[in-house]
Order: sequence, then structure tokens, then C-alpha cells
Amino acid sequence: RRAPTRRALAPLAPRRSVTPVVAAIEGPGAGAGVATRAAPGEVKDIAQDWQLDFCSRPMKDERGKKMWELLICDETRSFEHSEFFPNNRINSVELAKAIDRVFVARGERPRRFKFFRSQMQTIITRACGEVGVNPLPSRRCQTMSRWLDERLETVYKTHPGYDGSAAPNMGFEGGGGPRPLPDALRGESWAFVALPLVGVKEEAEQVRANRVFGDLLEIDPTLEDDALIPGIAVYTRRAAALAGWTKGLELGGISVDFDMGTLLLDTGVSDSWQYARFRQTKELTKEAREWEEVKAAVNGLHFLAIQTDEDAETTDGFWILQDFTQAQI
Repeated sequence: RRAPTRRALAPLAPRRSVTPVVAAIEGPGAGAGVATRAAPGEVKDIAQDWQLDFCSRPMKDERGKKMWELLICDETRSFEHSEFFPNNRINSVELAKAIDRVFVARGERPRRFKFFRSQMQTIITRACGEVGVNPLPSRRCQTMSRWLDERLETVYKTHPGYDGSAAPNMGFEGGGGPRPLPDALRGESWAFVALPLVGVKEEAEQVRANRVFGDLLEIDPTLEDDALIPGIAVYTRRAAALAGWTKGLELGGISVDFDMGTLLLDTGVSDSWQYARFRQTKELTKEAREWEEVKAAVNGLHFLAIQTDEDAETTDGFWILQDFTQAQI
């Protein structure tokens, strides 16, 4: 198993890289959960994350009032829960009760709830505290976003109270622009790299087996194994330690800011970091644009690899990332 290698097209010389910040970004109240109200033995804890959305929908009830909805699913949508709320029951207590009912019905409780609407962070965080689950603001909610887009067509637009003129709900709130990372947390070099999808799957198995640090996403099953997946490789002699720190972050995605000549790393739902810089020469700008084009060709799928050097046979950290397209509602 070889670590990701550089693409033969437009190779880059190693350059200084920036590594993630130390503090995990999990939002207020993370880790402060209390015992659930479910009776002992009814609900078991599982080491999985679920995704949650709680927000108004472009529909009105028979009173002409806006309807709200709770959606819960696991990362693969092996189960789904949907529940509508009248607008006079929009509070953390009612949300916690609804979540608790899902736990009892399922007989299990997840490790964390991921959600992407920063405007709902307070109510979701309080409800999660009531049911003993950590809340996690995250851009890694592609499963929920796709489900919402499906429901827009199959549920909301077919409802007699559908309001097509309703303004789209907000999701992310900017954190004031990308911030620089401390010099002490920078890697020694970095490069644009790529792997065929089959290679990405091999690396994912190492993460799944807990042999290396990292995090995974569901990959489009229609992608061919020879599809080229772009990535960023960070090289450092502190690869294992750096990968361990990175594991504490909820990585969103990496993009190129061509005006600044910078790689931007998104974390949580509102933070962005100046991950690395490159000289804005014609050659390097061309390679950066090509990297973004390859990423766009696979619907924003990409990866971050952390390893000791370019010739390393293995990675110490591997994250599958994807540009997050927020649902239309």
C-alpha cells in the first residue's frame, strides 16, 4: 500500500504547509450531556454519528403558520426519521423529547449529532445536552443535504401548504474570514496529489480499521474505481502527532483561493484557515486550477493525507473530504 503520490502532470516542488489548529471545534456544550430520560437497558450507546436537521420548511399549516420539521438519519441513511412540528412547539424541551422518542424506538443512542445550521446551534445544543449526546456543528452533512433536496421535490412541493416564495433557510455563518495558523503547527512541505478511487478506498480501510487517524464519508457508488481523486499531502517528521491533533478537528473541505495564492481549510460550520500558500507563478496557478477542475469532476470529492515524506509507504492520517453543497431549503 503506497501513500498518495504526485500526479505526473505539472509536478510541484515541496513547499511549506500549514497544519490544523489544536483545539477541536465542536461548539458550546460539547461533552456536557447528561443522562437520558430513557429507562436503563432500553437504549444502548453506539460509537456512530448521526445527522440532524431542525428548521422551518417552505410550508404552512391549516392555520397559515410556518411548519417546522425534525430530520434524523445515520451517515448512510440506513434509517430515517421525520417529524413535523407546529410553530408553537419550537424549543429545546420539545426537541429533546422528540429525539428521546427516536432513541427508544431505535434502542440505541449515537455518539454525536452532526448539524450544519449554525443559526440553530443554541436550541440543538441544549436538546443534545438533555438526551446525553454531543452536538457537532459540521460541514460533513452531505447525507442530510441530499435527503433535504429529495424531500423538497417529493414532500414539500407536494404539500397543499407549500410556499414557493419562502426565503431559503440559512446554513453557515462566516467566521470573519480565513485566519492564519500558528507557525508551530505547520508541516514541513506539502503537494497537490491524486489517487484513483480504488486507492482512496484502500486508505479508507486503514482508517476504518483504526490503523491510522482520519475520517470518512460515503462515496458515490457510481464513481468508477479508476476515477482520479485529488488531494493534498502534508509531509512532516511529526506525521503521527500531527495526524492525532488533526483528528480533533471536524474537517470540512479544502479549496484554493486564487486571489491570495492560498489553500483554505474549512472546519466546523463557520471557521476557515489559511492552510498553505503557494507562489502565484503561471505554472503553479495552472496546477492549482487543474486540481480544482479534477475535484469538480468528481462532485467535490477530495482528501487530505498526512505522512512523513513523499516516499512514505503509508500515511499517518487520511481524511476523505467533499465540498459541501447546502440543501436548497
